[in-house]
Amino acid sequence: MKALSVRQPYANQILSGQKSIEVRSWPTRHRGELLIVSCAARRGNQYGGPYGVSLCVATLADCRPMTKRDETAAMSALPGEGAWAWVLTDVRPVEQIPVTGRLGIYELHAGEGKIL
Repeated sequence: MKALSVRQPYANQILSGQKSIEVRSWPTRHRGELLIVSCAARRGNQYGGPYGVSLCVATLADCRPMTKRDETAAMSALPGEGAWAWVLTDVRPVEQIPVTGRLGIYELHAGEGKIL
């Protein structure tokens, strides 16, 4: 399964359905399911956790240049040119299992986090 590490509080906002657009500085061709893994910034844990666990599975339905109209769904101001709106749909919670976060979209292999 493909996975994406998301910092808090954004990971919890995706899980709750408040945030349906994840903002990234790079596009992806991937479409389909993504396991959302909650992670902490190296700067520290100023937001509520949990950290380092699987939170939910979402469908990445679209990836397109972000516009001003995406700000509400992204729960974020348009950061400038080059921002990409990753449109997430069909968010489903999963059992919170420890998962090591990584950069980019990564493959979660059988046995990692007991998800597969």
